[in-house]
Amino acid sequence: MGIFRKNPFGHILFLKRLLILFLGSLTHRRYRGFNRLKIEGSEILRALPDTNVLFISNHQTYFADVVAMFHVFNASLKGRENTINNIGYLWKPKLNIYYVAAKETMQEGLLPRILSYAGAITVERTWRAKGQDIKRDVNPNDTENIRIALNDGWVITFPQGTTKPFKPIRKGTAHIIKQHKPLVVPIVIDGFRRSFDKKGLRLKKKGILQSFIIKEPLVIDYDNETIEEIVEKIEYAIEQHPSFLKVIPAEVLEAQEELNKQRQWKY
Repeated sequence: MGIFRKNPFGHILFLKRLLILFLGSLTHRRYRGFNRLKIEGSEILRALPDTNVLFISNHQTYFADVVAMFHVFNASLKGRENTINNIGYLWKPKLNIYYVAAKETMQEGLLPRILSYAGAITVERTWRAKGQDIKRDVNPNDTENIRIALNDGWVITFPQGTTKPFKPIRKGTAHIIKQHKPLVVPIVIDGFRRSFDKKGLRLKKKGILQSFIIKEPLVIDYDNETIEEIVEKIEYAIEQHPSFLKVIPAEVLEAQEELNKQRQWKY
């Protein structure tokens, strides 16, 4: 009731709102000031339903990617057209946005624990723990928490489960799609790896062009498409299919990387 109203995970919404406002204010200049964030497709966000939406994206840093999404989502919903101008959009943020994150990562220090309150759905990796390759069964509590989050709002996931490019898509994402039938919206980001350190907490370089492209929802036959077909569809949607490496010669990629390193933006 009132100020103590909670979400399905027991988080007090008033505190979550203050946390998003505070962290958003601290990070805004990282995307509009020190660097430039080029956004495409904000009109797609405004047409989405309020619940059962799954965002899939490639991954470049632990936290900067997610923080950018909170900025872009809220700015778009407040009528900004492909921009995060005027930070007033954070005054009344969308509070039913969640993101899937490794439990191990979110327990490493005080700041990740604070960020977790903003909307993390922590899951145990089934393939890696403490820097070692492992193999273990999926924790049923993890998939149940994702279902709860989808029923309550929007969920962000990084189906590769790593910040390294062109790594395989984890089949768990495809299983979630088949089971819960969310509207799946792809996002393709770039420039974050050059702007921030691996964790996405420290600004590594200024003057970098960061891109944030929101694509139309995927058309998926939830009942008849196989897990493998959905995985391949995800690979193409977030531009992480191996064919993208073949299309762009390595020397071109290197040249683009060097150009982005040298590019300086003035504000």
